[in-house]
Amino acid sequence: MTIFIKDDLRASVEAATGGLVTVLYTAAGHPSYMNVIPKFNLQDIDASLGTGVHPAFIVNGVEKSELFIGQHIGCVKDSNLLSFPGAVPQVSANFDTFRTWAANNGPGWHMMTNAEWAAIALWCWKNGTMPRGNNQYGRDIGSPWETARRVDGGNIGEAVGNGRTYTGSGPASWRHNGQANGIADLNGNVWEWTGGFRLNNGEIQVLANNDAADNTKDQSRTSTLWKAIKASDGSLVAPGTAGTLKYDASSANGTGGNVLSDTVTNRSGNVDEDDYVNGTSQAFESMGLKNGLTVPAIAKALCLYPAVEGLGADNFWMRNHGERLPLAGGYYSIGASAGVFARGLNSARTVVSGDVGARPAYVL
Repeated sequence: MTIFIKDDLRASVEAATGGLVTVLYTAAGHPSYMNVIPKFNLQDIDASLGTGVHPAFIVNGVEKSELFIGQHIGCVKDSNLLSFPGAVPQVSANFDTFRTWAANNGPGWHMMTNAEWAAIALWCWKNGTMPRGNNQYGRDIGSPWETARRVDGGNIGEAVGNGRTYTGSGPASWRHNGQANGIADLNGNVWEWTGGFRLNNGEIQVLANNDAADNTKDQSRTSTLWKAIKASDGSLVAPGTAGTLKYDASSANGTGGNVLSDTVTNRSGNVDEDDYVNGTSQAFESMGLKNGLTVPAIAKALCLYPAVEGLGADNFWMRNHGERLPLAGGYYSIGASAGVFARGLNSARTVVSGDVGARPAYVL
């Protein structure tokens, strides 16, 4: 694979980071800074997740020894989605456009998936390195002395203008491992589209394991690869099958809490499905559970339901009307609600927002 030929840039980055960061090149020859994430087992994180390798490390039925995750939120050059320090995060493109930019990088490249994001979030919790970040216009709301460089040149913490910050310009505590060689900006800065997971009228649907890392897999609205999750045993079944996992809410118009269920009692909503809307929200850790329902391990492994305690105030938004694609991490103005376990499941795939970007990833 010519993508792994040593050069001065790659050698210097690996030497400076103890090999935890490398530089991979797209088919067009553009460099991208990527964190190397070794394979780990579910039981090594928490017994409630099940046993065996985390599904993020299984692509098309094949176990992967590592994942390569963009160290930084993506920027775009020549229609390639790249991870580069000190860059302006690319925003203002919809789900499918970001997926296309990542696939343009070449075979193995993809927009980061929900399975990959979940694996890293659980790793952070296990290792006690829940990252802080830009969630208050250039600073962390809980540690306001921790700051980064605002793209718009505005005053740190002042809620005026666009509060995005240059990629990786915050302190080490904003990295997934609490060190300078970690993945940056998973808490705040901009929301990030993630693949392989959606809501469809409240029903949770996924691609198997981390098959969404294969950029040839269809993730369109009408794809037959979307599967629901059987509540009784966690198996993947056809969408619409009785007894699949769903998110329920007491109101489709923004009030009440979120509940993991095998039924949906309210699918109504007086909004256009293309709108970027607020759905019901609450801290992820306090998500409700339908009486009598036992959460299958896969739902916890994919961070569809909290498996553990100590997740902080990371918030969870959802809307059970229409198709909704996941945003992860939060953005620069939502304070303590941002974090590695924060999810927004209230936006259609066509949404274009100045607060939403994506991150490249790669599998060999």
